[in-house]
Amino acid sequence: MGEFAAQFLKEVELLAHRIIELNNISMKYGKQTVLNHIDLYINQNEFLTLLGPSGCGKTTTLRIIGGFEKPSTGDVLFDGTSILHTPPHKRPLNTVFQKYALFPHLDVAGNIAFGLKIKKASKDAIQKKVADMLRLVNLEGYEKRSPLSLSGGQQQRVAIARALANEPQVLLLDEPLGALDLQLRKEMQVELKNMQRELGITFVFVTHDQEEALTMSDTIAVMNEGNILQIGRPEDIYNEPKNAFVAKFIGESNILDGIMREDLLVEFGGAAFKCVDKGFAPNEGVDIVIRPEDVEIVPPDKGKIRGRVTQVVFKGVHYEMHVDAQGFLWKIHSTVAAPAGEDVGLTIEPYLIHVMKRDVAEATS
Repeated sequence: MGEFAAQFLKEVELLAHRIIELNNISMKYGKQTVLNHIDLYINQNEFLTLLGPSGCGKTTTLRIIGGFEKPSTGDVLFDGTSILHTPPHKRPLNTVFQKYALFPHLDVAGNIAFGLKIKKASKDAIQKKVADMLRLVNLEGYEKRSPLSLSGGQQQRVAIARALANEPQVLLLDEPLGALDLQLRKEMQVELKNMQRELGITFVFVTHDQEEALTMSDTIAVMNEGNILQIGRPEDIYNEPKNAFVAKFIGESNILDGIMREDLLVEFGGAAFKCVDKGFAPNEGVDIVIRPEDVEIVPPDKGKIRGRVTQVVFKGVHYEMHVDAQGFLWKIHSTVAAPAGEDVGLTIEPYLIHVMKRDVAEATS
């Protein structure tokens, strides 16, 4: 089967069945609103990431799904049936927290087998499941080791194996990579995604790390201040952010004030540009988002905008340049650098200019 056909079948499968639905969920602690009437559905076999800054409500959302918190309003459905009053241990899901909470008095095998023993599984079934889980998380031969003798990455794998041993339909992961160093985080991102594909179960992942979300997810829900601002595929959220906050939070962006002169024509940075957007009022104030890699540096007389390079930093795969143009400091990524102090022109293709409704909250913050 070709790669395109496989991806198409994967997308059809994701659309087939909603396994979790959050309907009109609000959460208040006293006068503080943590979640503000959010709606969210999660498809079977999907890797969905709740992404946002600290305090945005993503962990509270995960805890409500897991049954560790009860919302102030709204309902939680699992496979079409409310589980709002179902305790955590009776929900068909398991949770892996940032602090792995392994039992220090049990060896690795004992930790993985703990939930199965509570369920009174047979000895043979437990041994087989522990062996399967150790193979899945690449820890064969570690069954007699103490959790205290393991590295952070190995402890995380044991916690995941323990959660998966009970064969949950959904695995909830609350920033499980946060305690790992950068290289190990990158390795575990790949391993977690591979596990999810191999097992064919639903993962709901919480993180504030944009790269993690973009690397691992089928779907991302971007959250801020108790609201879900945008839900979509990683490519769509990166390429077509719905507002300035999403654009800032997902990758790097140049965000400018603009004026939509008419359909397909927008003005910003002191110049008028053709674009692909329409449906705005004539001369409406808008936010303009342009990714650093989408700006082309050209000779000064060839550019729509003229500026001066103020800084050049080599980033390995590209140069990052700062260009001062009429008081706005552009960030530009290119494989070819213009030296600091040089006058340059800037140009952007119409389809790379993202025009959005003015974000009043961003503008006044």
